Amino acid sequence: MTQADDFGFGTQIRKSPYFDATVRWGAKGFSVYNHMYIPRDFGDPEQNFWNLVNDAILCDVGVERQVEITGPDAAQFVQMLTPRDLSKMAVGQCKYVLITNAEGGVLNDPILLRLAENHFWISLADSDILLWAQGVAVHSGLDVTICEPDVSPLQLQGPKSGEIMRELFGDSIMDLRYYWLREVELDGIPLIVSRTGWSSELGYEIYLRDGAKGDALWERIMVAGMPFGLKPGHTSSIRRIEGGMLSYHADADINTNPYELGLDRLVNLDIEADFIGKAALRRIQQQGPRRKQIGLILDCAPLPGPNTRFWGINKDGEDIGKVTSAVYSPRLCQNIALAMVDADYANIGAEVEVWTSSGPTRATIVERPFYDPRKKIAAA
Repeated sequence: MTQADDFGFGTQIRKSPYFDATVRWGAKGFSVYNHMYIPRDFGDPEQNFWNLVNDAILCDVGVERQVEITGPDAAQFVQMLTPRDLSKMAVGQCKYVLITNAEGGVLNDPILLRLAENHFWISLADSDILLWAQGVAVHSGLDVTICEPDVSPLQLQGPKSGEIMRELFGDSIMDLRYYWLREVELDGIPLIVSRTGWSSELGYEIYLRDGAKGDALWERIMVAGMPFGLKPGHTSSIRRIEGGMLSYHADADINTNPYELGLDRLVNLDIEADFIGKAALRRIQQQGPRRKQIGLILDCAPLPGPNTRFWGINKDGEDIGKVTSAVYSPRLCQNIALAMVDADYANIGAEVEVWTSSGPTRATIVERPFYDPRKKIAAA
């Protein structure tokens, strides 16, 4: 039997409050995200995908660390960090945002939660925004306090997640809207629940506010969910690529700007606020991006797993970009990929050559996301 101590990179890699529980429930492998262990292997990844899209899975995403921003100037400070207009963001609302640097590069693509008028959480992808925010605050002249609170989220995702949430919290939880949050308790455990998640499926994120209760919370949810087919799981590369969802450091990084990613809707250059990167993003908008993210269908045998290196893309013998995320979708019966290419070559229907780990293969540029492009499932 696998023991929790069998996994070890040293004490500098932190464990979530759910770590021991995930090992008990079958986690066989971990990777590192935000300097923490994240479960990546509960067995067959294709079965994990089907568990997600047919029933429900519970994922330890305690690695999604929170940057807590409070104080009289909290709202003004948060707006300084992102090009998305937050002027109409209500208390209890969540928003997908980008955090940009002075050159317009993407530092993170988190979910922003507004818990109170002057109380925000930035729920992070994989980069050190706590340090960035504290550094920006030093010279901002604004009255804010920035810290990492004792908060660790779980993701309950899949079509039966709503039924499980009703079992846990009662009928009142069913009116929680997409991208909104609510403060709740479960058996005396303090939580924030939001209708969000990194799966493109119907789902919830459950933010634990007391790390000592992690084991109890995991077991409570699993017991409530078993009649509905709930399984322990991990974030699905298959489903997130189907949904065109970004993985930071793979599909976006500090050298990528929002216009290259097709995320123009998250940039509001007309707002009065002088957010970081505003001048650079205005210049990029006027000149047009030099690269663009595209979708690809790869014409080769089913990939045995996600790519672990960037694959080069060629057109007529010229290097035009790279595949950033690729996987075989058993639902679509196709190899699908996200890629970044020179803007002049980002033409839907064009054929290119991709150098996979097994050699060159033909590929066709297509629209993305590959499945449920309007996010009707997640917003249902």
